[in-house]
Amino acid sequence: MTLVVRARRVVLPDGERAATVHSEDGRIAAVTAFEDAPASAVTLADDEVLLPGLVDSHVHVNEPGRTEWEGFASATRAAVAGGVTTIVDMPLNSIPATTTVEALHVKRGVAKGQVSADVAFWGGAVPGNLTQLRRLHEAGVVGFKCFLLDSGVPEFPPLDDAGLRAALAELATFDGLLVAHAEDADVIAAAPEPSGRSYPDFLASRPAAAEESAISRLVVATQDTGARSHVVHLADAEALPILRQARADGVRITVETCPHYLTFAAEDVPDGSTSFKCCPPIREQWHREALWAALTDGDVDLVVSDHSPCTPDRKLLDVGDFGAAWGGIASLQVALPVVWGGARARGIGLDRLVRWMAEAPARLAGLPGKGAIAVGKDADLVAFAPDERWTVGQLEHRNPVTPYAGRDLTGVVRRTWLRGMPADGSPIGRLLDRGGG
Repeated sequence: MTLVVRARRVVLPDGERAATVHSEDGRIAAVTAFEDAPASAVTLADDEVLLPGLVDSHVHVNEPGRTEWEGFASATRAAVAGGVTTIVDMPLNSIPATTTVEALHVKRGVAKGQVSADVAFWGGAVPGNLTQLRRLHEAGVVGFKCFLLDSGVPEFPPLDDAGLRAALAELATFDGLLVAHAEDADVIAAAPEPSGRSYPDFLASRPAAAEESAISRLVVATQDTGARSHVVHLADAEALPILRQARADGVRITVETCPHYLTFAAEDVPDGSTSFKCCPPIREQWHREALWAALTDGDVDLVVSDHSPCTPDRKLLDVGDFGAAWGGIASLQVALPVVWGGARARGIGLDRLVRWMAEAPARLAGLPGKGAIAVGKDADLVAFAPDERWTVGQLEHRNPVTPYAGRDLTGVVRRTWLRGMPADGSPIGRLLDRGGG
């Protein structure tokens, strides 16, 4: 099977130019001049740009156990509709959580035959599963997620300081990666209890200091053990100097942020609008602008969705109680145009966006065949119309609750290919091990 696609604008690792991308048997075989194309080539429209398929390394699929919240079929249909050709599934919110090899086999068995995108898996690091970490690594997980405070689900408890250090020390023996939800439970316990419709009151219940304290603890433990760690969904810009200094000191730590932290600001969240609730919370506008600056300066490595949906009843939209509503934002299908809109408004090009949303997540997850249009990579390609405007309506997510509903966005995914095949929502995806096998 062969696919040849050419475009006047192709985002390549060394920049954007006119090119023809040739693929054979699902892999990119050559990248040549625009004119060097057979008659059978697909030629993109003048208003389209050819991008590599995006990689979203932070997706809560929730299947099995809470499939009514999402599920592999609906999540991966949403992914390819939004130009995301590879997702990495988080180990919690499913039952069982992916904290044992047996649970990983259960999850892979459920996913097999119903995924429209390629799917890799995180394992979990929780109290009592230290002996499972190497086994899960050998079974192909890309790394290990942990929480430093209550995760919100009883089957995925947090690590205390001793547990965090023990997990990092074990992972260091085989160069495994720990990704951490970094908020400090003690700081949050000392903050006001969240309740009611007031967004400022909810924001006060998850203070920025909770991120800074937990990240500081993670930095010290990572440095002491010589392990690798990663901070997920950074919302607090005041933590950036901590991370910057750690990296300057040689600590192997990376960091991501999410579309909602780059788009919304606390000042604009209406009271009672629980579709905006997430943890850590959307903070004030100055945090948003500082996160954009950190991305452009290289202090934040990647942007991923943290797609964390639930059933509409759990969002308590009719009550609007931020304390009681489930915290999580559904955004997998719209992440590309959302981030592009913010980047475009700040004069940032698609080449930067591809680095943040394709190359860097693929590197984090250890998937060398993903994330770029280059010879030897998988032929995961996206035809993107960066100037076309549209309004968010019905999405492929199982549940429609999202703060992006009704929002006008710029940038439309018109076609997606997965390993050279049209990604139209049919179950052509593969289940990937670490390394891409």
